[in-house]
Amino acid sequence: MIRVENISKSYQNKLVLKGISFEVKKNEIFGLLGPNGAGKTTTLECIEGLRSTDSGEIHLNNLSPSQAIATGIIGVQLQSSSLFSNITVKEAMELVCTWQNCDVRMDLLQEFHFMHQLNKKYKVCSTGEKRRLHLALALAHNPQVLILDEPTAGLDVQARVLIHKKIKDLKDKGITMILASHDMAEVQDLCDRIGIIVQGKIIKIATVAEIINEVNRETMISIQSSDSLASLVFTNLTYYEHSKGYDVFKTDNLHDAILELTRKLEEANLRIIDLEVNKPTLEERFVEIANQEVL
Repeated sequence: MIRVENISKSYQNKLVLKGISFEVKKNEIFGLLGPNGAGKTTTLECIEGLRSTDSGEIHLNNLSPSQAIATGIIGVQLQSSSLFSNITVKEAMELVCTWQNCDVRMDLLQEFHFMHQLNKKYKVCSTGEKRRLHLALALAHNPQVLILDEPTAGLDVQARVLIHKKIKDLKDKGITMILASHDMAEVQDLCDRIGIIVQGKIIKIATVAEIINEVNRETMISIQSSDSLASLVFTNLTYYEHSKGYDVFKTDNLHDAILELTRKLEEANLRIIDLEVNKPTLEERFVEIANQEVL
């Protein structure tokens, strides 16, 4: 659905994008992950047609960005909006729908919980309300491709949960998405594949699971039980330490380790009070990759 081929972009003789290439499959959520200044927003702006590239090609369903915009294929939720401060929620939807030559989407305002705030001015909307409105406006013309730039930045937990649910619903409806974010948990929860971008280059493209599996550490299991487990002998676990009332073990085979652990505790007539599993994370591997490239 989206093909980015070797695009480069400079600002005032500073090379910001250094030959970026990736593809996004139909109905996929593709994440762009990178530190500040890595080139995520510039990449998205080139795909959206807001900036021209110095070299390379971009195709959205075999159309150029300008053609995709003209035919309504693409919808964009920007990191920031240029809506008039005094425009109301309803007026914003009417404005966008007029521009897109489509019926006013009151159904979207209802879906995003704005029916009791139709006359609320944009300038007094909370950050969460603005993010929800931006997403509703991006969907007004039923795009096939949706670009999301930091969709939940600055939101509280409740608002984040709502936006994440909407994004998953959109995937279920067949929409293809590119999502740029600093939030590792967000990327891990939403994206099918991710591209890690550092200093204007794509360093790695893989599924979240594939990247996490590269983390060079074992899974840690912390267990609080009715008695110490330090004397028990395990095949699939290695005793690591006793910390804050928990016996901590290491394992590289979580499935067999849990089975063995529960069996051994039952045989020893010990009761589990609490159990925590600390698996390698996307954030750990991202930091490793980013640090390697900076060094």
